Amino acid sequence: MNEQEFAELAAGAALDALSPDDQQRYHAALAAHPEWQSIVDADADSAGFLADGAAPVVPSPDIRATLLARIAETPQNGDIVFADSTPDTLADETSDAAPAEDSAPTALGGEAAPKAPAHRLRFLFALAACLALLVGVGAGAVAINTYINRPASVVALEDIQSADDAQQASVSLESGGTATAHWSASLGKSVLVTDGIPSLAEGETYELWYVRGDTPVPAGVFAAEDGEATAVLAGEMQAGDVIAVTVEQDGGSPSGLPTTDPVVVIPTA
Repeated sequence: MNEQEFAELAAGAALDALSPDDQQRYHAALAAHPEWQSIVDADADSAGFLADGAAPVVPSPDIRATLLARIAETPQNGDIVFADSTPDTLADETSDAAPAEDSAPTALGGEAAPKAPAHRLRFLFALAACLALLVGVGAGAVAINTYINRPASVVALEDIQSADDAQQASVSLESGGTATAHWSASLGKSVLVTDGIPSLAEGETYELWYVRGDTPVPAGVFAAEDGEATAVLAGEMQAGDVIAVTVEQDGGSPSGLPTTDPVVVIPTA
């Protein structure tokens, strides 16, 4: 199990949405990789924030009963199903009092429903259900929209961690912080994650580089907020590149070459 797969399980565990088999896989992976405890802690904090971040909205008894009945009837095995009808509101459903067999979801065209990724699908459904009960449908929509519209650097990091050839390496910074490079040669992608990198003076920025042999190739600029940053390197990574960071003027080096000594140097070979 790689770190990304564990992160999916940790999210489900924070929402108490894992199957018995997934729970066993989750606990076994955590025992084998205690360094992943930080993922567990972050997900627990996020779940607590969702619960405490807004005043609870108490649904009417009819809507609450209908919602809980739907949750009980909804398959939890990752199947995608399509309902026979799309009522405007839960209140309309309860007033119609349709027989259970008529309102049960069926697969499109009567065929077996296609499979979706179980962990991610279960996570999204569990998150939406929890948010609907805690803070109403509006807040749930905001949270799901935030997940879908994640920054490009976060999406790239997840892609790398899911790749079969995912690798990473960390170095200590003079400031006492750390910088970790994540890369996948097959995808040609790399992401740099910093923690504790120093703040820069006004008019300065950090610039990323791929160093191939003796040739530095510009790979974009980034800023750190409170010493933290997640930056995807522009351009295609090649096997054996060295990932480096220098301090340059705003917008990056005008010459396309580093003007200062690197503050981060991470070989990928």
